[in-house]
Amino acid sequence: MMNLKEISKKIINGDFSSLLNFGNGNKNVHPTEVAKMLGAVPTDSATKAFSSLPTNTQIRVFAYLDTALQKKIVKTISKVRAGVILNELSSDDRIAFYSTLKGVERSSYLEFLNENNKDAVHDILGYPDNSVARLVNTEFATIDTALTVGEATEHLRKNQKDTETANVIYVVDNEGKLIDDIPVRRFVLNDPSKKVSEILDGFCVSLKMTDSKEDAVQKFKEYDRVVLPVTNAENILLGVLTVDDVLDAAEQRDTKEIQNFGGVEGLDYPYVKTGFFSLIKKRATWLIVLFVGEMLTATAMGYFDAEISKAVVLALFVPLIISSGGNSGSQAATLIIRAMALKELTIKDWWFVMRREILSGLTLGFILGTIGFIRIEVWQNLHLYNYGPHYFLLALTIFFSLIGIVMWGTLSGSMIPIVLKKFKLDPATSSAPLVATLVDVTGLVIYFTIAAFILKGTIL
Repeated sequence: MMNLKEISKKIINGDFSSLLNFGNGNKNVHPTEVAKMLGAVPTDSATKAFSSLPTNTQIRVFAYLDTALQKKIVKTISKVRAGVILNELSSDDRIAFYSTLKGVERSSYLEFLNENNKDAVHDILGYPDNSVARLVNTEFATIDTALTVGEATEHLRKNQKDTETANVIYVVDNEGKLIDDIPVRRFVLNDPSKKVSEILDGFCVSLKMTDSKEDAVQKFKEYDRVVLPVTNAENILLGVLTVDDVLDAAEQRDTKEIQNFGGVEGLDYPYVKTGFFSLIKKRATWLIVLFVGEMLTATAMGYFDAEISKAVVLALFVPLIISSGGNSGSQAATLIIRAMALKELTIKDWWFVMRREILSGLTLGFILGTIGFIRIEVWQNLHLYNYGPHYFLLALTIFFSLIGIVMWGTLSGSMIPIVLKKFKLDPATSSAPLVATLVDVTGLVIYFTIAAFILKGTIL
């Protein structure tokens, strides 16, 4: 079999014959492998290659393609073929695709769906973006307690499709309310003559349609499940959520948070698929905000111009001072944002965090201040640099400045995410650059204020 690089070259050259092996029911090849091949070539070539595949293969592969390529394919192929693909997708994959569409684009693509699927998509998209409803799969198997294990097995064999959700069977009452869940292995290992009611364990973990994706991740983690039922407020079973969908959602969330934390707006598509000007737009906004913020640093430097002109030696330590504050603030922000994401902390814990970070800042500042103090003393006494006759007071200035600035940095970095969360904003937007910029400005004020106090009457 040809490798990915060889097949990609053929596709780029317009030769799609190598894809026929994947379109003839080849069970040794997973759809994700075909998706990788299509994702490795230019969009136009990938679209043409996808169009050459048989319909049943297109349906299997479509869900594994990235969003940009999915949209391009739907625009390129005929409406009839697009309708077949979108209607035959699993419900969770269909919702995932329509969730990426906005406004007129979503409305026009909804016309490709049959009435049942269109109504279902409308209902699901009415839930918040972060709810598990956006990930729910409505294809699931149910039975009632009156059946025997053998009868239930026969019923499932005749009526249930072979899907990833069929690993767990759900027991419901006459009104569709969830009673319990039964792993398929329990049907295999029990006597066919037993009643379904006899093999129930009475413990069923479920999610609500309005639960957040973070809640879902937590429950999958706590209970080691691969699939969980999703119900409404009346406990009526509406769908199921599989762990692979949750992992995909968690990856998207983490990617966005990392990008936000680095001072970049969340990308709509993978980096390699994002257009040049779109990438510039995503990065420019934060850079402009941070640049304007850094202008305040120049303003602060200008305010202390007299002190700097009298004691130029103070300027030597400005990079040291402001970088220490920014680094400590970024550390604190990283720790708090992650702790909040893992539900280890809530906004109610603000006082605990504040006390802890004040003490941490004082301790870390003392450590760095001591190193700074020793550095000046050693350099002066070894004649590596002459800081003047008042070098001891200068060393004390650096010592106390680092304590104050590092403490302020840790306090700012830890409190900003909590404040943002309080106002229902994403804590990840308190990015490292934002915290560093804030601490840069205030750090200079702290530094020169301490210097004016300690060095007054000497070099100032």
